[in-house]
Amino acid sequence: MTVVTRFAPSPTGFLHIGGARTALFNWLYARHTGGKFLLRIEDTDRARSTEPAVKAIIDGLAWLGVQWDGDVIFQFPRAARHAEVAHQMLAAGNAYHCYASPQDLDEMRAAQKAAGKPIRYDGRWRDRDPKEAPPGVKPVIRLKAPQSGKTVIQDAVQGEVTVENVQLDDMILLRADGTPTYMLAVVVDDHDMGVTHVIRGAEHLNNAFRQLQIIKAMGWPEPIYAHIPLIHGADGAKLSKRHGALGVEAYRDEMGFLPAALRNYLMRLGWAHGDDEIFSTEQAIEWFDLPGIGRSPSRFDMVKLTNLNAHYLRETPDAELLPLILPRIEAKIGSIDAIGCERIVRGLNGVKQRSRTLIELADNLVFYAKDGAPAIADDKARAQLTPEARALLGKLATALEGENDWSERQTEDAIRRFAEAEGVKLGQVAQPLRVALSGSTVSPGIFEVLAVLGPAETKRRLLAAAG
Repeated sequence: MTVVTRFAPSPTGFLHIGGARTALFNWLYARHTGGKFLLRIEDTDRARSTEPAVKAIIDGLAWLGVQWDGDVIFQFPRAARHAEVAHQMLAAGNAYHCYASPQDLDEMRAAQKAAGKPIRYDGRWRDRDPKEAPPGVKPVIRLKAPQSGKTVIQDAVQGEVTVENVQLDDMILLRADGTPTYMLAVVVDDHDMGVTHVIRGAEHLNNAFRQLQIIKAMGWPEPIYAHIPLIHGADGAKLSKRHGALGVEAYRDEMGFLPAALRNYLMRLGWAHGDDEIFSTEQAIEWFDLPGIGRSPSRFDMVKLTNLNAHYLRETPDAELLPLILPRIEAKIGSIDAIGCERIVRGLNGVKQRSRTLIELADNLVFYAKDGAPAIADDKARAQLTPEARALLGKLATALEGENDWSERQTEDAIRRFAEAEGVKLGQVAQPLRVALSGSTVSPGIFEVLAVLGPAETKRRLLAAAG
């Protein structure tokens, strides 16, 4: 059997973090087993489905590195096929026409509520002759569900789950206007796409019992279900925007995360392979299996994600980072000339060791990008430039003029000699020097900064700081 998984989002919003993890797990399992991973856009809700949402889902998956097989499948154009199956069930006696009016159903629900009974369709047209139908009422088609016994699901994550059939009513398959319901469309599409494993969020577990009844009525093969527990915030509460329940594009654009980092973090969110925390995509594909998914909700921790991103930032080659950060820097300060680009390239490795996101990396490289005195970051940095420190920096600018070798080692030796000659500690020179050159009290090693800026730009900034 060739494993076929699918991700089937509704394009009523962007690709949120829970959906991204579901897609990732489906993709990993398909790749692990040598199967196929399909993408289906469930766009039957025409009022809420939007093209921007479709684009955001497709772009988000592509950025995350989750590549589907074949073309994207859209559900709405398949409505005729869904209706065809409903009529097949009707002809086989597994479904029936229901002529209950909206008023009838409202009265039925009110009576059930008043009697303290569960609110569900009471089957009033299940065995009635359609000839008794009131004139002018367009019927829906309902499933003739089993009324006794149990429906059992051997879930690959949740274990055996059972529901008494008496708790399930005869759900609508085809509305009065001929449009299919979600329950019918999902089952037909999964069957026609050859889906063997339905891996999705635990919130769909109740749907599985109803969908399985359609599958059995049609005599179709039953898929293997795997319902993944929800994601909670770090505090154990339901995931919300304050925890990080945002669209994937926010992690990419607004927060500056790398796709490899987010992919690694989501892999580990609810699935485990021993104590391994950081692993390549190739390792994840090799190791991933459904038994590794836990039954308890996982907790989304932005701090852990940020720390993981810092690791991937350090490991990413500078050449790959450069096109990701240059637009961010230019958005802050405008165009960058060739000299500024050269300094960014030379200083990138040192700065990325101290950055956690692309946002921080770009911010921390700004001082290399333009000639002239950098903007002072804050009062703490400003406090370093005392009158005494400014005078010292002016003297340093003169003392460095005779240096021919501008390597890190030579500039360090020169500044140490300068501090000794002035009778001050190295820190009394290094800290105001750092602020004068970078605008901040935090930067890469100060001698690295000197080497990257070069003698002319260093002197320019020292004299500007000296006033």
